[in-house]
Amino acid sequence: MIFAAGLGTRLRPLTDNMPKALVPVAGKPMLERVILRLKDAGFNDITVNIHHFGEQIIDFLRTHDNFGADIHISDERGELLDTGGGIKKARPLLESNEPFLIHNSDILTDLDLNAFYRHHLKSNADATLLTNHRKTSRYLLMDKNNRLCGWTNLSTGEVLPKELDYPDEHYQLQAFGCVHVLSPSIFHYMESERWTGKFSIIPFYVEICPQAHIQGYPIDSENWFDVGKPETLAKAEAYYTSL
Repeated sequence: MIFAAGLGTRLRPLTDNMPKALVPVAGKPMLERVILRLKDAGFNDITVNIHHFGEQIIDFLRTHDNFGADIHISDERGELLDTGGGIKKARPLLESNEPFLIHNSDILTDLDLNAFYRHHLKSNADATLLTNHRKTSRYLLMDKNNRLCGWTNLSTGEVLPKELDYPDEHYQLQAFGCVHVLSPSIFHYMESERWTGKFSIIPFYVEICPQAHIQGYPIDSENWFDVGKPETLAKAEAYYTSL
C-alpha cells in the first residue's frame, strides 16, 4: 500500500494545485518512483489511498496503464483518515494470508525492499518498521533486540506508554522510516473501538506493543529522503539527478 492521500502542506505552493504524490523529483513524480521500486522488488498488487486532488492520481495511473501493476484505489476523498485509519479502511484490499508492505509516497530510499520483506517473513513479527538514526524530536524506543517498547518526544519529555521507565540505558532511540511490513494479524488489534475513523499508526503500535511483536529494522539513513518538505525535496532532487 502506498500512502498518497496527504495534503502536502509543507510543500506549498507546489501542492496548491496537485497532490504531493505527483510532485516531481528529478523529472519523475515521487509516486511513480515508489511504484517502480515496489515493482522491482516483486510487488505487483498495489493499493494507493487518495484524498487531496485524488482525481489527478487516478488520471495519472490510468494514463500510465498502472505501470503494469494491479493497482487498487482506497478512496479517502470523503474523509482523510491518517495512517492508521487509512490502513484499516483499506483492509478489504490488503488482507490475505500474506503480510503486506506500507510505503509513504513521499519517502524515497535505496532500501532493498525485497530483503526487508523477507526479514519480516523470517521473524514471525506482527509488524516490522523501517528505522534509522536521523535526528528528530520523536523516537521509537527499542530494546536491545530491536523490539518496540514505547515512544518519546524529546522536545516535550512525553513518554508512551506513560508507565514506561524511561530514560533507561535499556532502550535505544530509533526514528521511524515510514516503510513497514504488517502481518494480517495486525488487524486483530485494530478491532477495538479505540481504533476507528481517523488515527495515526504510531500511537496504535505503541499501545499494542506489550502484546504484539513489533520490531525495528535499522538502516543507514544516508540515502533515505522524506520528500515532504522543500529542503529535503532539494536534497532528493540533487541525489536522483546525479544518478
